[in-house]
Amino acid sequence: MSINKIRSLLYGSAKILGDVNAVKKGKIGQRIGRRIVGKITGRLMGRLSK
Repeated sequence: MSINKIRSLLYGSAKILGDVNAVKKGKIGQRIGRRIVGKITGRLMGRLSK
């Protein structure tokens, strides 16, 4: 197993654990909003760096 696969697995499990934690705390709306903003920001940054 390569380092990239292990890293992907760890990041994926962290994302799921963060979702579970947000549901427990009742802050799922905030988490979804931040995820959307992060995705948009990442795409804009990608376009700027081309």
